[in-house]
Amino acid sequence: MAQAHRGGFGSEPSFARLWTAETISQLGTQVSELAIPFVAIEILQASIFQVALLNVVDFLPFLLIGLPAGVWVDRLRRRPVMIAGDLGRAVALATIPVAFLLGVLTIVQIYVVGFIVGVLTVFFDVAYQSYLPSVVARDQLQEGNAKLEISRAGAFVVGPGLAGVLIGVLRAPLAVALDALSFLGSALFLLLIRRPEPAPEVHREKGQPGPGMRREMAEGLRYVLGHAYLKNIAACTATANLSGTIATSVMLVYAVRELGMMAQAIGLAFSIGATGALLGAFLANRVSTRLGVGPTIIAFAGVGGLVLLPLALVPAGTSMPVLVALVALFGFVTGVSTVVYNVAQVSLRQAITPTQMQGRMNATMRWFVWGTIPIGGLLGGVLGSVLGVREAILIGALGEMASILPVLFSPVRAIREMPAPVDEAAASSAKTSEGDSST
Repeated sequence: MAQAHRGGFGSEPSFARLWTAETISQLGTQVSELAIPFVAIEILQASIFQVALLNVVDFLPFLLIGLPAGVWVDRLRRRPVMIAGDLGRAVALATIPVAFLLGVLTIVQIYVVGFIVGVLTVFFDVAYQSYLPSVVARDQLQEGNAKLEISRAGAFVVGPGLAGVLIGVLRAPLAVALDALSFLGSALFLLLIRRPEPAPEVHREKGQPGPGMRREMAEGLRYVLGHAYLKNIAACTATANLSGTIATSVMLVYAVRELGMMAQAIGLAFSIGATGALLGAFLANRVSTRLGVGPTIIAFAGVGGLVLLPLALVPAGTSMPVLVALVALFGFVTGVSTVVYNVAQVSLRQAITPTQMQGRMNATMRWFVWGTIPIGGLLGGVLGSVLGVREAILIGALGEMASILPVLFSPVRAIREMPAPVDEAAASSAKTSEGDSST
């Protein structure tokens, strides 16, 4: 296992380049996350259901190929997978402004691009979370994840406001070009990483066939579902993502068509609210140290649902400053809670999982927790079309509040400090019984 420099890995070149790549990529992604829905809403005049489908196509790949992606990531070096994912996403996103300038942009192309980007993101994200333990020591994973969340949070602060300006000045399709360029920048910094990456472990005797894709996927599933911590964290996060996506898949339609908000006002509110994610990134280590790892996960699970309620109940005709404040409050509280929760639970997952299982563990967790997102998008579109977008947001808020239950009534609540590294050899069998890797 790679060890961090004693002086702190924030200045270690390999981590610094990984951190820079993530910062650039996240900034561009935040622009697209506002710009692409505006392409559908304002340029293509998409229906409520069509807008909700954007979330479905973006995250459907996690449900379809998440498990085999984990097997491949465990079989390959992770950095080349990440570079290929960045370059592919840059090309796919660049087709949106090109098609717009040629006058041939359609909602179908938006869906196709979203699906392609989603497929590449599956491989990138699984490789990314599995690569970090090769760059920093296990006892510094929580600090490393917190620093990376600072980049994500900073992008949340700058990105939406920048997107709102770009949409207003250049129009939404051209704003997407910035995201394409950000992926090129990310790939460049990943190429500059010089730390040797350990070769993937060979799961077979020389000259003998390997265990096969199905068996390796099953090992990942057994590892997660047989682990007292991982299975409950997966249930909590999956429920939160399902319910939260029901609400957020129709949020922009609600803001634009029912509340009368413009792109600039929405971008401003998102940027103000995103300071919560930045604050959460700076506080994550301190909070986890003070409360303990398990209590931190429980305390910050499902908080976003609480602040969705006033936004869902605000009456039409409310003044714009009040609307901006409500959206900003939602973003701020959700940002703090999500970042603190994610730093604690992702670091815990990485710390208790052996190197040769990292890819499959992360892919299996992503399959569960992000696989619910396209389902939530479909439900949001159906509920928004049948009951109304306000009602869909209210249902999503109540569901997200209930997501705390799986971790509240589980062994997770007893974890105070990050568990010691697992016995790699013993854990590689993927036959972990409940709780046996906790200490």
